Amino acid sequence: MSTTASFFVPVQDQIHRVEHLMRSQAEGHNPDLKAALDHLISSGGKRIRPTLTILTGRMLGADEDRLVTLAAAIELLHTATLVHDDLIDGSLLRRGIPTLNSRWSPGATVLTGDFLFARAAKLAADTESVPAISLFATTLGVIVNGEITQLFTSRCRANRDEYYQRIYAKTASLFETCTCCAALISPVSAETTTLVRQYGYDIGMAFQIIDDVFDFTSDQSQLGKPVGSDLRQGLITLPTLFFLENHPDDEDAQEILAGDCLHYDEQVSRLVEKIRTSEAIDLAMAEANRFVDQALEKLQQLPECPERHHLEQLTLYITRRNS
Repeated sequence: MSTTASFFVPVQDQIHRVEHLMRSQAEGHNPDLKAALDHLISSGGKRIRPTLTILTGRMLGADEDRLVTLAAAIELLHTATLVHDDLIDGSLLRRGIPTLNSRWSPGATVLTGDFLFARAAKLAADTESVPAISLFATTLGVIVNGEITQLFTSRCRANRDEYYQRIYAKTASLFETCTCCAALISPVSAETTTLVRQYGYDIGMAFQIIDDVFDFTSDQSQLGKPVGSDLRQGLITLPTLFFLENHPDDEDAQEILAGDCLHYDEQVSRLVEKIRTSEAIDLAMAEANRFVDQALEKLQQLPECPERHHLEQLTLYITRRNS
């Protein structure tokens, strides 16, 4: 484990408890659901969200059992969204491992995702915090509304405000829920809850911007999908926005700026390569680092303790990770 990810070490026991609790949600149900859940959990993932939840709650004095339950609810919710996302996108691999929809019918995949949403909600209820349950439900609505908006109205739209709204719904809303819910089950003031919620928002925004950079800078074997796949689907992310703003006379950029999608693979591949080798990548990285700096400023307003130090490491890791 690299030193940049050393913040995972102090929560390993709790993460094992989180995964055990997630697996247990299929007990007493159809054995195929258990097999699907085992496959999804075994497929990996860095467990950033439960780690963030646990470290925040520890810093604020939350009860550990409730904190583990909350972290499991959030990670199960995240897992459910991935099941549906992979089906919608037609993705056959995630992290190099076959997706559920590559093995099951669309109907079975949708129902499995629905089951995971239901069990995530049950775990959220087990925290016995009405404010946390309310925020959990609100966040699910934000995520689904964001996906519907992306499907129906976000294609080939070069708009910075719409981009930020989209990545909030897609990613930052759940990071925000991790930190805010951890505060809601802790003995802290409303001001502290607001502060850590804003912290979660900032690192969630940074996290998604970095993912959007990776979509251009990684290779297909790392991504498990073609380089520039968002642009190929008509989704305009921050690197593309910076390129369009700085190169409005580019022939491919002009089509998108006019509100048109690029219809030919040759055009898209050409634009992807121009973005990959332009200043747009560094500009997007700088924007992610701006959100990281804002997050660190908020952490500095909280009492110094080992958990705060680990959260600072996690925050810096957001822009230093390689996948």
